[in-house]
Amino acid sequence: MIIKRLKLFGFEFLRQAAGSHEIWYNKNTNRYTTIPNHPGDMPEGTLRAIIKQADI
Repeated sequence: MIIKRLKLFGFEFLRQAAGSHEIWYNKNTNRYTTIPNHPGDMPEGTLRAIIKQADI
């Protein structure tokens, strides 16, 4: 769900990071965010951190 939202705000997958994390980038805002790619629900604090990094 978070990936769909990031795409709506102009983020694109940039690369695979360490472990099971992905780096997403928005070329319009020059912002990066790291997304964990784990099974199951994402903790609320992690979701807040992603939103803050992405400035959305």
